[in-house]
Amino acid sequence: MGSSAETAVSEAQTAIKRVRPAIALLDEQGTVVGWSQAAQRLVGYSAMEAVGRSAGVLLVAADDRARASQAARESTLRGCWSDVTQVRHRDGRSIDVCLCVSSLSGHDGRDWWVVCAADKASLPAWPAKATAAEPLHARLPSPSRLPLPSRLPIGVVIRDTHLRCTQVNHTQGSKDGIPSHKRLGRRLTEAAPGAMAEMLEAVMHQVLESGDPAINVDYQAFLPANVRSNRMLTASYVRLDDAQGRALGVCVVSVDVTDSRRARERLAILGEASRRIGTTLDVMQTGQELADLAVPLLADYATVDLAESVPLGEEPLAHLSPQGGRIPVFRRAGLASIHPRTPESLFARGEPVFVPPTSPFTGVLRSGKSHFEPMLDASPGTWLDHHDAARAQKLREHAMHSLMIVPIKARGAMLGVVVFVRTEDARPFEEDDLLLAEELVSWAALALDNARQYVRERSAALALQRLLLPHRPTGGSAADVAWRYLPADSHHGIGGDWFDVIPLSGARVALVVGDVVGHGINAAAKMGQLRTAMRTLADMDMPPDEVLSRLDEQVIRLTEAEAEPRHQVTTAMAATCLYAVYDPVTRTCTMARAGHPLPAIIDPYGHVTFPDLPTGAPLGLGLVPFESVTWELAEGSVLALYTDGLVEVRDQDISAGMNRLRAALARPDLTLDDLCSSAVDTLRAKPPSDDVTLLLARTRSLNADQVASWQFRSDPAIVGHARTLATRQLTQWGLEQLAESTELIVSELFTNAIIHGSSDCNGDRTIGLRLIRHEMLTCEVSDASNSHPLARHARTTDEHGRGLFLVNQLSRRWGTRHTSDGKIIWADQQLPTSA
Repeated sequence: MGSSAETAVSEAQTAIKRVRPAIALLDEQGTVVGWSQAAQRLVGYSAMEAVGRSAGVLLVAADDRARASQAARESTLRGCWSDVTQVRHRDGRSIDVCLCVSSLSGHDGRDWWVVCAADKASLPAWPAKATAAEPLHARLPSPSRLPLPSRLPIGVVIRDTHLRCTQVNHTQGSKDGIPSHKRLGRRLTEAAPGAMAEMLEAVMHQVLESGDPAINVDYQAFLPANVRSNRMLTASYVRLDDAQGRALGVCVVSVDVTDSRRARERLAILGEASRRIGTTLDVMQTGQELADLAVPLLADYATVDLAESVPLGEEPLAHLSPQGGRIPVFRRAGLASIHPRTPESLFARGEPVFVPPTSPFTGVLRSGKSHFEPMLDASPGTWLDHHDAARAQKLREHAMHSLMIVPIKARGAMLGVVVFVRTEDARPFEEDDLLLAEELVSWAALALDNARQYVRERSAALALQRLLLPHRPTGGSAADVAWRYLPADSHHGIGGDWFDVIPLSGARVALVVGDVVGHGINAAAKMGQLRTAMRTLADMDMPPDEVLSRLDEQVIRLTEAEAEPRHQVTTAMAATCLYAVYDPVTRTCTMARAGHPLPAIIDPYGHVTFPDLPTGAPLGLGLVPFESVTWELAEGSVLALYTDGLVEVRDQDISAGMNRLRAALARPDLTLDDLCSSAVDTLRAKPPSDDVTLLLARTRSLNADQVASWQFRSDPAIVGHARTLATRQLTQWGLEQLAESTELIVSELFTNAIIHGSSDCNGDRTIGLRLIRHEMLTCEVSDASNSHPLARHARTTDEHGRGLFLVNQLSRRWGTRHTSDGKIIWADQQLPTSA
């Protein structure tokens, strides 16, 4: 058949399934011997009027009537065919109908025909070119040529009132598996005993009793047990009446719907795949979802084995093939079976999987093409016995008889293989099953590749997070700290918020919390730039307002560097920041903020206040200067620095969030870490719409016996006295081991202050010395000069210039910080382990 004929077949089958056709039974002369109620509704003639008359009289065209009569006499209408013609309604009008005519064989040897007809207007899908404009006689076969009408694979059975088969066409036997000699003269339950036959006979009894047809009744073909097939048919049951309107029997019209049902099942499975595969970005979970879907819809046992590089987010090889006699290792990501605990599998989920060097697995890996073995050869002497005896044992033990191995490929890379096996399902895999398996695996491959890319990106993000955030923040002798960092981008685990705890000279500590607009890796990268700049500025020991001013300038420079040439510069990096410095010697805290939320101060009794601190403009605008404010804090006070994600709620004023924060922090009974957790758990929005950061610092103070200070006039004669006082204080602290190095440091710093500070002291010739014993021994020398000392590498002929070089060698670190009335040069030394 050509494509047009195939279309006619398909659409005629659709017509049988969609509508209730009018059915007439004709004898060998073309006389109506059986008439259905649907036929009466179609043409208006009752059974009493139609039965006993020639069916040809219903045809409109005289030539059609003559040709049909001739064809009936000469028995040229064999098989099953369809066409479109015009019939005459009882009221005289013409009706375009679609005819389906099938020849029948009876147990009496006579020829019969069954005619199924439907109003063409109710069948919009019927071929457009098959119209009534062409008379039927032009399409009826003549004895001298082959029949032209479309041959239709439609089965027809006529049964009497006792449900015995009286006529059947040849097609029916080829469809449902019951040959004509076993069917004729017998009931269905006699020809094919079983529950299915009993159910169908119950339907036929109902049709005989009520006269109402039964449409689209599905049943499986009655095939021998040794035939591995799952052929599905759908049937329509119509009662035929005689001239008196009494039940003459039942006409059964059947259509093979196996292919269409399989197509729908495949679509349903693919639809399930879109819902059930790739629900997470976990490659192991995705592999299990694929296995769970395949069993039992497609296979009795399925495994998903991924290249070991895939769960780690690494790039797999383009082709996984033996290298040096070894096969790259797989890891079992998915495993499913119709049996509990998957007894067919040699490897548990998550375990490495051995792949034999000579096997279908290797062939799939090398070629990238599926292996299809509908009848699995498990006989002795195959590759299983030679290379994989354990797998061969499992195969025979569980009667694995059909196999498909499908590669998992994405973007040209081989990610692994999926194995489909049938055991208890006696049907072998068919080509359609392989196509379905490949489509399922292709869908899963996309999900697996997305998951692999996600693992790679998340690993990069976490590495970035480890680099950007403090590893083990500590407030040293100045404060105990606790913190929580919860990015809104929970997939990558990083965002635009940042915090830092920076140790400063003189036992002080700097506390920083900032917020870059945005989320994810881009915001984190910008945050990293600001955090690095902030640390550099903090090490310069400038006041908080000056630190923010310098950071503001840095943001502007970064924005200009990112701007497109020939375009006006716009702010590409918006950020806020709060910078605080706490001094445990004076118990003072100096703060400045750039558009950031106010800090909270919790006194030792749990009272929470938000200090009046100038807002300042966000970083990167360069609008107004920043201002610092200093407070004296009671020992044991808690400083709370946070980002707006903790207190802001959509459709609410920020003051409401700050009041909730006040209540959450008023818990003096909690440890610092518990207070941090409680506040975040109480206040964080669910789901989070912004990054959340909270930094708590409980202040400490240094005792008076941990600090010693003196004031001297700027005179070289007092250097020796200063050394003596320093040595005496170290002896009181039990730090005699540091006396010699401290004497040298004091001597060099005093001499430097006397020589280089005398010209810039504005009349103040006082030099201060302070020793602080905390986690370090800090030696500070202050003067009224604003000059900044620089360490130099003195030449051998120079008389001066070696002092700061010597200080650098003797101390762990040293530096300079400017104050409102001059500068301080400091040096830290590591305390002895016995101190």
